Amino acid sequence: MIIVSDTSPVLYLLLIGQLELLPQLYGDIVIPEIVCSEMSAANAPAELRRWIASPPGWLTVQSVTVAIDDKLKRLNAGEQAAIALAETLNADILLIDERDGRRVAMQRGLRVVGVLGILDDAATQNLIDITEAIAKLRQTNFRVSPKLIQALLDRHSPAQNAPDSNV
Repeated sequence: MIIVSDTSPVLYLLLIGQLELLPQLYGDIVIPEIVCSEMSAANAPAELRRWIASPPGWLTVQSVTVAIDDKLKRLNAGEQAAIALAETLNADILLIDERDGRRVAMQRGLRVVGVLGILDDAATQNLIDITEAIAKLRQTNFRVSPKLIQALLDRHSPAQNAPDSNV
């Protein structure tokens, strides 16, 4: 399986102590060089700069060798490169959170998963306590609709997953 990631899924999983979910769920992850540069930039969170300075074996940094087409120009450089690399590699999944980037990627036929999707997959496989992970995520500057978070919590609540006692 080929998985390409933008900066934000890695950042937020790192901030909530759940970065190891990436190799557990998806195996190896590929990021474009520009995403690596964003992660190591002086304005990036210190935790992210430390992490990318000595990346794990499951992370590969790869050059984008195709020209970025004009339809991607309204996105930030990391999103542009991640989408272009995902297309070039015929990736199975693009990990990306930003709304515009997700929309453009889906319009281009890419399967996208964001932090909430990663947490959902991990909770489904009983790899995490979703309530705890969401509580930590809420302590960051991650922006998402409260309704979306509540739907995710409801989906994994014990009451939703309990056997029907009326059967």
